[in-house]
Amino acid sequence: MSVLQLDGQNLTIEEVKDFLGNTDSQVAITNDAYQRVEASRKVVENIIDEEKTIYGITTGFGLFCDVLISKEKVRDLQVNLIRSHACGVGTPFDESVALLMMVFRLNTMLKGHSGVTCHLVDQLKTYINKRIIPVVPEQGSLGASGDLAPLSHMALTLIGEGEVFYLGERKETHLVLDELEIEAITLEAKEGLALINGTQPMTAQGVVNYIEADKMMQDSFWIASLTHQALNGIVDAYNHQIHESRGYPEQVYAAEKMLDYLDGSKLTTNQGEIRVQDAYSLRCIPQVHGASLQTLKYVKEKLEIEMNAANDNPLIFSEDEVFSGGNFHGQPIAIAMDLLKIGVAEIANISERRIERLVNPSLNGDLPAFLSPEEGLQSGAMILQYAAASLVSENKTLAHPASVDSIPSSANQEDHVSMGTIGARHARDIINNTRNVLATELFIALTAVEIKGQDKLSPKTLDKFKEYRLIADFIDRDRNFSIEINDLSNALREVL
Repeated sequence: MSVLQLDGQNLTIEEVKDFLGNTDSQVAITNDAYQRVEASRKVVENIIDEEKTIYGITTGFGLFCDVLISKEKVRDLQVNLIRSHACGVGTPFDESVALLMMVFRLNTMLKGHSGVTCHLVDQLKTYINKRIIPVVPEQGSLGASGDLAPLSHMALTLIGEGEVFYLGERKETHLVLDELEIEAITLEAKEGLALINGTQPMTAQGVVNYIEADKMMQDSFWIASLTHQALNGIVDAYNHQIHESRGYPEQVYAAEKMLDYLDGSKLTTNQGEIRVQDAYSLRCIPQVHGASLQTLKYVKEKLEIEMNAANDNPLIFSEDEVFSGGNFHGQPIAIAMDLLKIGVAEIANISERRIERLVNPSLNGDLPAFLSPEEGLQSGAMILQYAAASLVSENKTLAHPASVDSIPSSANQEDHVSMGTIGARHARDIINNTRNVLATELFIALTAVEIKGQDKLSPKTLDKFKEYRLIADFIDRDRNFSIEINDLSNALREVL
Protein backbone atom coordinates (compact mmCIF):
# COMPACT_ATOMS: atom_id res chain seq x y z
CA MET A 1 0.00 0.00 0.00
CA SER A 2 1.38 3.39 -1.00
CA VAL A 3 0.91 6.43 1.23
CA LEU A 4 0.70 9.99 -0.04
CA GLN A 5 2.01 12.39 2.60
CA LEU A 6 0.17 15.71 2.60
CA ASP A 7 1.63 18.82 4.19
CA GLY A 8 0.08 21.62 2.12
CA GLN A 9 3.31 22.44 0.37
CA ASN A 10 5.05 19.72 -1.63
CA LEU A 11 2.45 17.80 -3.62
CA THR A 12 3.53 16.91 -7.18
CA ILE A 13 1.70 15.61 -10.23
CA GLU A 14 3.89 12.48 -10.24
CA GLU A 15 2.73 11.71 -6.69
CA VAL A 16 -0.87 12.28 -7.71
CA LYS A 17 -0.45 9.97 -10.68
CA ASP A 18 0.93 7.23 -8.43
CA PHE A 19 -1.92 7.80 -5.96
CA LEU A 20 -4.58 7.45 -8.66
CA GLY A 21 -2.85 4.44 -10.16
CA ASN A 22 -3.04 2.41 -6.93
CA THR A 23 -6.53 1.55 -5.73
CA ASP A 24 -5.31 0.87 -2.20
CA SER A 25 -3.29 4.09 -1.87
CA GLN A 26 -3.93 6.24 1.18
CA VAL A 27 -3.26 9.81 2.26
CA ALA A 28 -1.59 10.75 5.54
CA ILE A 29 -1.17 14.15 7.20
CA THR A 30 2.12 15.33 8.64
CA ASN A 31 2.33 16.44 12.28
CA ASP A 32 3.45 19.96 11.43
CA ALA A 33 0.41 20.33 9.15
CA TYR A 34 -1.89 19.39 12.03
CA GLN A 35 -0.18 22.02 14.16
CA ARG A 36 -0.81 24.70 11.56
CA VAL A 37 -4.48 23.71 11.33
CA GLU A 38 -4.87 23.95 15.12
CA ALA A 39 -3.17 27.33 15.26
CA SER A 40 -5.38 28.87 12.58
CA ARG A 41 -8.49 27.41 14.24
CA LYS A 42 -7.70 29.18 17.48
CA VAL A 43 -7.70 32.48 15.62
CA VAL A 44 -11.20 31.79 14.29
CA GLU A 45 -12.50 30.87 17.71
CA ASN A 46 -11.08 34.07 19.17
CA ILE A 47 -12.76 36.11 16.42
CA ILE A 48 -16.11 34.55 17.32
CA ASP A 49 -15.62 35.01 21.06
CA GLU A 50 -14.66 38.65 20.61
CA GLU A 51 -17.46 39.16 18.02
CA LYS A 52 -15.13 40.77 15.50
CA THR A 53 -16.42 41.55 12.00
CA ILE A 54 -14.60 39.20 9.64
CA TYR A 55 -15.98 38.16 6.25
CA GLY A 56 -17.48 34.69 6.14
CA ILE A 57 -16.92 34.06 9.84
CA THR A 58 -19.27 36.61 11.38
CA THR A 59 -20.81 38.02 8.19
CA GLY A 60 -22.86 36.82 5.24
CA PHE A 61 -21.39 36.08 1.83
CA GLY A 62 -21.03 37.89 -1.49
CA LEU A 63 -23.26 40.96 -1.51
CA PHE A 64 -24.28 40.05 2.05
CA CYS A 65 -20.75 40.63 3.33
CA ASP A 66 -21.96 43.59 5.42
CA VAL A 67 -24.66 41.57 7.20
CA LEU A 68 -23.47 40.59 10.68
CA ILE A 69 -24.27 37.11 12.00
CA SER A 70 -24.74 36.44 15.70
CA LYS A 71 -22.54 33.95 17.57
CA GLU A 72 -25.53 31.62 17.96
CA LYS A 73 -26.10 31.44 14.21
CA VAL A 74 -22.60 30.78 12.86
CA ARG A 75 -23.22 27.04 12.43
CA ASP A 76 -26.48 27.68 10.61
CA LEU A 77 -24.64 30.13 8.37
CA GLN A 78 -22.21 27.44 7.21
CA VAL A 79 -24.73 24.69 6.47
CA ASN A 80 -27.08 27.15 4.73
CA LEU A 81 -24.17 28.21 2.57
CA ILE A 82 -23.45 24.65 1.46
CA ARG A 83 -27.05 23.72 0.78
CA SER A 84 -27.87 26.87 -1.17
CA HIS A 85 -24.72 26.72 -3.27
CA ALA A 86 -25.11 23.04 -4.22
CA CYS A 87 -26.92 23.85 -7.45
CA GLY A 88 -24.70 22.20 -10.08
CA VAL A 89 -26.22 20.44 -13.06
CA GLY A 90 -25.17 17.97 -15.73
CA THR A 91 -23.36 14.67 -15.58
CA PRO A 92 -20.99 14.10 -12.64
CA PHE A 93 -17.24 14.57 -12.86
CA ASP A 94 -15.31 11.32 -13.22
CA GLU A 95 -14.62 9.62 -9.91
CA SER A 96 -10.88 10.23 -10.25
CA VAL A 97 -11.52 13.97 -10.60
CA ALA A 98 -13.91 14.11 -7.62
CA LEU A 99 -11.40 12.15 -5.53
CA LEU A 100 -8.67 14.65 -6.38
CA MET A 101 -10.96 17.54 -5.43
CA MET A 102 -10.94 16.22 -1.88
CA VAL A 103 -7.19 15.58 -1.90
CA PHE A 104 -6.42 19.08 -3.14
CA ARG A 105 -8.92 20.76 -0.79
CA LEU A 106 -7.42 18.88 2.13
CA ASN A 107 -3.93 19.88 1.03
CA THR A 108 -4.98 23.54 0.93
CA MET A 109 -6.39 23.38 4.45
CA LEU A 110 -3.12 21.92 5.72
CA LYS A 111 -1.31 25.16 4.89
CA GLY A 112 -2.91 26.57 8.05
CA HIS A 113 -4.62 29.60 6.55
CA SER A 114 -8.20 28.29 6.39
CA GLY A 115 -9.19 28.21 10.06
CA VAL A 116 -10.86 24.80 9.96
CA THR A 117 -10.95 22.18 12.70
CA CYS A 118 -8.84 19.04 12.77
CA HIS A 119 -12.16 17.19 12.83
CA LEU A 120 -13.00 18.46 9.32
CA VAL A 121 -9.49 17.65 8.10
CA ASP A 122 -9.84 14.10 9.41
CA GLN A 123 -13.26 13.71 7.80
CA LEU A 124 -11.80 14.56 4.42
CA LYS A 125 -8.95 12.13 5.00
CA THR A 126 -11.43 9.38 5.91
CA TYR A 127 -13.51 9.95 2.79
CA ILE A 128 -10.39 9.86 0.62
CA ASN A 129 -8.98 6.71 2.19
CA LYS A 130 -12.34 4.89 2.22
CA ARG A 131 -12.97 6.05 -1.38
CA ILE A 132 -16.27 7.67 -0.46
CA ILE A 133 -16.34 9.84 -3.56
CA PRO A 134 -18.81 12.73 -3.87
CA VAL A 135 -21.15 12.91 -6.85
CA VAL A 136 -20.27 16.35 -8.21
CA PRO A 137 -22.19 17.76 -11.21
CA GLU A 138 -19.68 19.19 -13.64
CA GLN A 139 -21.63 22.27 -14.78
CA GLY A 140 -22.47 25.40 -12.82
CA SER A 141 -19.18 27.03 -11.83
CA LEU A 142 -17.94 30.46 -12.90
CA GLY A 143 -14.44 29.74 -11.63
CA ALA A 144 -14.21 32.67 -9.23
CA SER A 145 -15.24 32.98 -5.60
CA GLY A 146 -13.99 29.48 -6.04
CA ASP A 147 -15.72 26.64 -7.84
CA LEU A 148 -18.66 27.25 -5.54
CA ALA A 149 -21.31 24.90 -6.92
CA PRO A 150 -19.09 21.84 -7.49
CA LEU A 151 -17.33 22.18 -4.13
CA SER A 152 -20.68 22.60 -2.37
CA HIS A 153 -21.75 19.21 -3.68
CA MET A 154 -18.50 17.82 -2.31
CA ALA A 155 -19.09 19.52 1.04
CA LEU A 156 -22.68 18.23 1.25
CA THR A 157 -21.41 14.68 1.50
CA LEU A 158 -19.24 15.52 4.51
CA ILE A 159 -22.36 16.45 6.47
CA GLY A 160 -24.15 13.30 5.35
CA GLU A 161 -26.21 14.78 2.54
CA GLY A 162 -26.09 14.47 -1.25
CA GLU A 163 -24.81 11.43 -3.09
CA VAL A 164 -21.54 9.53 -3.32
CA PHE A 165 -19.92 6.83 -5.40
CA TYR A 166 -18.89 3.90 -3.23
CA LEU A 167 -17.56 0.56 -4.47
CA GLY A 168 -18.75 1.36 -7.97
CA GLU A 169 -22.31 2.28 -6.98
CA ARG A 170 -24.03 5.64 -6.72
CA LYS A 171 -25.75 5.92 -3.35
CA GLU A 172 -27.19 8.44 -0.92
CA THR A 173 -24.39 9.55 1.38
CA HIS A 174 -26.13 8.74 4.65
CA LEU A 175 -26.58 5.11 3.60
CA VAL A 176 -22.84 4.69 3.03
CA LEU A 177 -21.99 6.42 6.30
CA ASP A 178 -24.38 4.13 8.16
CA GLU A 179 -22.85 1.10 6.49
CA LEU A 180 -19.31 2.17 7.48
CA GLU A 181 -20.36 3.52 10.90
CA ILE A 182 -18.99 6.97 10.12
CA GLU A 183 -20.62 10.04 11.62
CA ALA A 184 -21.44 13.04 9.47
CA ILE A 185 -19.78 16.19 10.78
CA THR A 186 -21.32 19.45 11.93
CA LEU A 187 -19.69 22.39 10.23
CA GLU A 188 -18.26 24.95 12.59
CA ALA A 189 -17.75 28.65 11.91
CA LYS A 190 -15.78 29.37 8.71
CA GLU A 191 -15.73 25.70 7.65
CA GLY A 192 -18.43 25.81 4.99
CA LEU A 193 -16.73 28.73 3.31
CA ALA A 194 -13.34 27.06 3.68
CA LEU A 195 -14.66 24.03 1.81
CA ILE A 196 -16.01 25.88 -1.22
CA ASN A 197 -13.77 28.93 -1.72
CA GLY A 198 -11.19 27.33 -3.99
CA THR A 199 -10.21 26.11 -7.43
CA GLN A 200 -10.09 22.38 -6.73
CA PRO A 201 -12.56 21.19 -9.42
CA MET A 202 -10.78 22.98 -12.26
CA THR A 203 -7.41 21.99 -10.82
CA ALA A 204 -8.41 18.34 -10.33
CA GLN A 205 -9.78 18.09 -13.86
CA GLY A 206 -6.69 19.95 -15.05
CA VAL A 207 -4.32 17.48 -13.43
CA VAL A 208 -6.13 14.50 -14.96
CA ASN A 209 -6.05 16.37 -18.28
CA TYR A 210 -2.32 16.92 -17.97
CA ILE A 211 -1.56 13.29 -17.11
CA GLU A 212 -3.59 12.03 -20.08
CA ALA A 213 -2.22 14.66 -22.47
CA ASP A 214 1.35 13.91 -21.43
CA LYS A 215 0.97 10.21 -22.29
CA MET A 216 -0.80 11.07 -25.51
CA MET A 217 2.07 13.33 -26.56
CA GLN A 218 4.53 10.49 -26.08
CA ASP A 219 2.30 8.13 -28.07
CA SER A 220 2.03 10.65 -30.89
CA PHE A 221 5.74 10.22 -31.70
CA TRP A 222 5.72 6.50 -32.42
CA ILE A 223 2.35 6.71 -34.17
CA ALA A 224 3.74 9.43 -36.43
CA SER A 225 6.83 7.26 -36.95
CA LEU A 226 4.66 4.46 -38.34
CA THR A 227 3.04 6.89 -40.76
CA HIS A 228 6.44 8.32 -41.68
CA GLN A 229 7.66 4.86 -42.69
CA ALA A 230 4.45 4.02 -44.56
CA LEU A 231 5.05 7.14 -46.66
CA ASN A 232 8.82 6.55 -47.05
CA GLY A 233 9.47 9.80 -45.21
CA ILE A 234 12.78 11.69 -45.25
CA VAL A 235 14.81 11.49 -42.03
CA ASP A 236 17.11 14.43 -42.85
CA ALA A 237 14.42 16.81 -41.56
CA TYR A 238 15.07 15.49 -38.05
CA ASN A 239 18.83 16.14 -38.10
CA HIS A 240 19.86 17.55 -34.72
CA GLN A 241 21.66 20.51 -36.26
CA ILE A 242 18.41 21.85 -37.68
CA HIS A 243 16.65 21.83 -34.34
CA GLU A 244 19.54 22.91 -32.17
CA SER A 245 20.01 25.89 -34.48
CA ARG A 246 16.53 27.12 -33.54
CA GLY A 247 16.98 26.59 -29.83
CA TYR A 248 13.70 25.22 -28.49
CA PRO A 249 14.47 22.28 -26.16
CA GLU A 250 11.09 20.67 -26.81
CA GLN A 251 11.65 20.79 -30.58
CA VAL A 252 15.08 19.20 -30.15
CA TYR A 253 13.49 16.50 -27.96
CA ALA A 254 10.75 15.81 -30.53
CA ALA A 255 13.31 15.39 -33.33
CA GLU A 256 15.35 13.03 -31.14
CA LYS A 257 12.25 10.95 -30.41
CA MET A 258 11.47 10.64 -34.11
CA LEU A 259 15.01 9.59 -34.98
CA ASP A 260 15.04 7.13 -32.11
CA TYR A 261 11.83 5.46 -33.26
CA LEU A 262 12.97 5.44 -36.91
CA ASP A 263 16.44 4.11 -36.23
CA GLY A 264 17.11 0.96 -38.24
CA SER A 265 14.14 1.34 -40.59
CA LYS A 266 14.37 0.14 -44.18
CA LEU A 267 11.37 2.24 -45.18
CA THR A 268 12.74 5.72 -44.53
CA THR A 269 14.56 7.75 -47.17
CA ASN A 270 17.01 10.62 -47.45
CA GLN A 271 16.41 13.87 -49.27
CA GLY A 272 16.58 13.41 -53.04
CA GLU A 273 16.05 9.63 -53.05
CA ILE A 274 12.32 9.74 -53.79
CA ARG A 275 11.55 13.41 -53.20
CA VAL A 276 13.49 16.45 -52.02
CA GLN A 277 11.16 17.45 -49.20
CA ASP A 278 8.23 15.96 -47.35
CA ALA A 279 4.97 17.77 -46.66
CA TYR A 280 4.82 19.74 -43.43
CA SER A 281 2.78 17.08 -41.59
CA LEU A 282 5.91 14.88 -41.71
CA ARG A 283 8.74 17.38 -42.06
CA CYS A 284 7.53 19.70 -39.27
CA ILE A 285 6.66 17.09 -36.64
CA PRO A 286 9.43 18.35 -34.31
CA GLN A 287 8.30 21.96 -34.67
CA VAL A 288 4.58 21.29 -34.18
CA HIS A 289 4.73 18.50 -31.60
CA GLY A 290 7.54 20.36 -29.84
CA ALA A 291 5.41 23.50 -29.52
CA SER A 292 2.61 21.43 -27.98
CA LEU A 293 5.12 20.04 -25.48
CA GLN A 294 5.88 23.62 -24.49
CA THR A 295 2.25 24.10 -23.50
CA LEU A 296 2.41 20.97 -21.33
CA LYS A 297 5.43 22.36 -19.50
CA TYR A 298 3.58 25.59 -18.73
CA VAL A 299 0.43 23.76 -17.64
CA LYS A 300 2.30 21.44 -15.29
CA GLU A 301 4.03 24.36 -13.60
CA LYS A 302 0.74 26.20 -12.94
CA LEU A 303 -1.09 23.09 -11.75
CA GLU A 304 1.61 22.17 -9.25
CA ILE A 305 1.56 25.70 -7.85
CA GLU A 306 -2.23 25.62 -7.52
CA MET A 307 -2.27 22.15 -5.94
CA ASN A 308 -0.23 23.61 -3.07
CA ALA A 309 -1.84 27.05 -2.99
CA ALA A 310 -3.84 28.83 -0.31
CA ASN A 311 -6.92 29.71 -2.33
CA ASP A 312 -9.35 30.25 0.53
CA ASN A 313 -10.94 33.55 1.62
CA PRO A 314 -10.41 35.08 4.09
CA LEU A 315 -6.90 33.85 4.84
CA ILE A 316 -5.58 33.61 8.38
CA PHE A 317 -1.93 34.44 8.99
CA SER A 318 -1.91 35.36 12.68
CA GLU A 319 -4.17 36.67 15.44
CA ASP A 320 -4.03 40.17 13.98
CA GLU A 321 -3.68 39.26 10.31
CA VAL A 322 -6.89 37.93 8.80
CA PHE A 323 -7.26 39.30 5.30
CA SER A 324 -9.95 39.08 2.63
CA GLY A 325 -8.50 38.69 -0.84
CA GLY A 326 -9.12 36.88 -4.09
CA ASN A 327 -6.93 33.77 -4.19
CA PHE A 328 -10.03 31.78 -5.12
CA HIS A 329 -9.99 33.39 -8.56
CA GLY A 330 -9.24 30.71 -11.14
CA GLN A 331 -7.60 32.87 -13.80
CA PRO A 332 -4.15 31.18 -13.66
CA ILE A 333 -5.68 27.73 -14.23
CA ALA A 334 -8.24 29.06 -16.71
CA ILE A 335 -5.48 30.40 -18.95
CA ALA A 336 -3.44 27.20 -18.50
CA MET A 337 -6.42 25.06 -19.54
CA ASP A 338 -7.07 27.22 -22.59
CA LEU A 339 -3.42 26.89 -23.56
CA LEU A 340 -3.61 23.12 -23.08
CA LYS A 341 -6.65 23.01 -25.36
CA ILE A 342 -4.71 24.69 -28.15
CA GLY A 343 -1.61 22.53 -27.68
CA VAL A 344 -3.55 19.28 -27.77
CA ALA A 345 -5.84 20.37 -30.61
CA GLU A 346 -2.79 20.95 -32.80
CA ILE A 347 -1.72 17.32 -32.34
CA ALA A 348 -5.10 16.28 -33.74
CA ASN A 349 -4.78 18.81 -36.57
CA ILE A 350 -1.45 17.50 -37.82
CA SER A 351 -2.43 13.86 -37.22
CA GLU A 352 -5.50 14.27 -39.44
CA ARG A 353 -3.30 15.69 -42.21
CA ARG A 354 -1.09 12.59 -41.99
CA ILE A 355 -4.25 10.46 -42.21
CA GLU A 356 -5.15 12.27 -45.41
CA ARG A 357 -1.72 11.52 -46.86
CA LEU A 358 -2.06 7.84 -46.00
CA VAL A 359 -5.39 7.42 -47.80
CA ASN A 360 -5.23 9.93 -50.66
CA PRO A 361 -3.94 8.17 -53.82
CA SER A 362 -2.49 11.47 -55.03
CA LEU A 363 -0.35 11.75 -51.89
CA ASN A 364 0.36 8.25 -50.54
CA GLY A 365 2.90 7.06 -53.08
CA ASP A 366 2.26 3.51 -54.19
CA LEU A 367 -0.30 2.62 -51.52
CA PRO A 368 -3.82 1.66 -52.67
CA ALA A 369 -6.40 4.43 -52.78
CA PHE A 370 -7.92 4.64 -49.25
CA LEU A 371 -6.05 1.37 -48.56
CA SER A 372 -9.02 -0.34 -50.18
CA PRO A 373 -8.59 -4.10 -50.65
CA GLU A 374 -10.77 -3.83 -53.80
CA GLU A 375 -10.83 -0.31 -55.17
CA GLY A 376 -14.35 0.74 -56.08
CA LEU A 377 -16.06 -2.29 -54.57
CA GLN A 378 -14.77 -1.58 -51.08
CA SER A 379 -14.24 1.90 -49.56
CA GLY A 380 -11.45 0.90 -47.18
CA ALA A 381 -10.28 3.79 -44.95
CA MET A 382 -12.08 6.50 -46.91
CA ILE A 383 -14.57 7.55 -44.24
CA LEU A 384 -12.05 7.17 -41.41
CA GLN A 385 -10.55 10.42 -42.65
CA TYR A 386 -14.05 12.00 -42.56
CA ALA A 387 -14.49 10.98 -38.92
CA ALA A 388 -11.06 12.33 -37.97
CA ALA A 389 -11.82 15.61 -39.77
CA SER A 390 -15.07 15.88 -37.81
CA LEU A 391 -13.24 15.51 -34.49
CA VAL A 392 -10.65 18.08 -35.54
CA SER A 393 -13.40 20.52 -36.48
CA GLU A 394 -15.13 19.95 -33.13
CA ASN A 395 -11.84 20.66 -31.38
CA LYS A 396 -11.64 24.02 -33.11
CA THR A 397 -14.94 25.01 -31.50
CA LEU A 398 -13.93 23.68 -28.08
CA ALA A 399 -10.55 25.44 -28.29
CA HIS A 400 -12.19 28.86 -28.11
CA PRO A 401 -10.72 30.28 -24.88
CA ALA A 402 -13.12 30.13 -21.95
CA SER A 403 -10.90 32.49 -19.94
CA VAL A 404 -11.68 35.53 -22.11
CA ASP A 405 -15.32 35.41 -21.05
CA SER A 406 -16.76 36.85 -17.86
CA ILE A 407 -20.32 37.34 -16.59
CA PRO A 408 -20.77 39.41 -13.39
CA SER A 409 -22.50 37.70 -10.47
CA SER A 410 -23.71 38.33 -6.91
CA ALA A 411 -25.28 41.68 -7.81
CA ASN A 412 -22.02 42.80 -9.45
CA GLN A 413 -19.96 42.24 -6.31
CA GLU A 414 -18.20 39.44 -8.16
CA ASP A 415 -17.82 41.31 -11.42
CA HIS A 416 -15.02 39.34 -13.08
CA VAL A 417 -14.83 35.55 -13.20
CA SER A 418 -12.48 33.07 -14.88
CA MET A 419 -14.69 30.34 -16.39
CA GLY A 420 -11.74 28.07 -15.63
CA THR A 421 -13.82 24.98 -14.93
CA ILE A 422 -15.45 25.28 -18.34
CA GLY A 423 -11.96 25.50 -19.85
CA ALA A 424 -10.85 22.40 -17.95
CA ARG A 425 -13.89 20.43 -19.12
CA HIS A 426 -13.38 21.49 -22.71
CA ALA A 427 -9.71 20.53 -22.49
CA ARG A 428 -10.81 17.07 -21.35
CA ASP A 429 -13.10 16.78 -24.38
CA ILE A 430 -10.35 17.91 -26.77
CA ILE A 431 -7.99 15.33 -25.27
CA ASN A 432 -10.56 12.58 -25.81
CA ASN A 433 -11.17 13.72 -29.39
CA THR A 434 -7.46 13.91 -30.11
CA ARG A 435 -6.85 10.44 -28.75
CA ASN A 436 -9.49 9.15 -31.14
CA VAL A 437 -7.79 10.93 -34.04
CA LEU A 438 -4.44 9.38 -33.09
CA ALA A 439 -6.12 5.98 -32.77
CA THR A 440 -7.45 6.46 -36.30
CA GLU A 441 -4.00 7.35 -37.62
CA LEU A 442 -2.59 4.30 -35.86
CA PHE A 443 -5.27 2.02 -37.30
CA ILE A 444 -4.61 3.16 -40.86
CA ALA A 445 -0.83 3.23 -40.44
CA LEU A 446 -0.81 -0.37 -39.21
CA THR A 447 -2.33 -1.51 -42.50
CA ALA A 448 -0.17 0.85 -44.56
CA VAL A 449 3.11 -0.42 -43.13
CA GLU A 450 1.95 -4.01 -43.47
CA ILE A 451 1.37 -3.38 -47.17
CA LYS A 452 4.90 -1.96 -47.38
CA GLY A 453 6.27 -4.87 -45.32
CA GLN A 454 6.31 -4.74 -41.54
CA ASP A 455 9.61 -6.62 -41.54
CA LYS A 456 11.18 -3.42 -42.88
CA LEU A 457 10.06 -1.37 -39.88
CA SER A 458 12.54 -0.04 -37.36
CA PRO A 459 12.92 -2.36 -34.36
CA LYS A 460 11.11 -0.03 -31.94
CA THR A 461 8.14 0.58 -34.20
CA LEU A 462 7.98 -3.12 -35.09
CA ASP A 463 7.47 -3.80 -31.39
CA LYS A 464 4.60 -1.30 -31.37
CA PHE A 465 3.21 -2.85 -34.55
CA LYS A 466 3.12 -6.29 -32.96
CA GLU A 467 1.55 -4.94 -29.76
CA TYR A 468 -1.27 -3.03 -31.45
CA ARG A 469 -1.88 -5.51 -34.23
CA LEU A 470 -3.33 -7.71 -31.45
CA ILE A 471 -6.05 -5.05 -31.04
CA ALA A 472 -6.79 -4.06 -34.64
CA ASP A 473 -6.73 -6.24 -37.75
CA PHE A 474 -5.46 -5.52 -41.25
CA ILE A 475 -7.93 -3.74 -43.52
CA ASP A 476 -8.66 -6.74 -45.71
CA ARG A 477 -12.40 -6.03 -46.07
CA ASP A 478 -14.93 -3.33 -45.27
CA ARG A 479 -16.34 -3.74 -41.77
CA ASN A 480 -17.44 -1.76 -38.72
CA PHE A 481 -14.12 0.01 -38.10
CA SER A 482 -15.40 1.98 -35.11
CA ILE A 483 -15.00 -1.03 -32.83
CA GLU A 484 -11.27 -1.28 -33.50
CA ILE A 485 -10.78 2.50 -33.35
CA ASN A 486 -12.43 2.56 -29.92
CA ASP A 487 -10.34 -0.39 -28.77
CA LEU A 488 -7.14 1.33 -29.91
CA SER A 489 -8.19 4.59 -28.25
CA ASN A 490 -8.85 2.81 -24.97
CA ALA A 491 -5.47 1.08 -25.20
CA LEU A 492 -3.78 4.46 -25.69
CA ARG A 493 -5.54 6.03 -22.71
CA GLU A 494 -3.66 6.55 -19.46
CA VAL A 495 -5.03 4.20 -16.81
CA LEU A 496 -5.95 6.21 -13.70
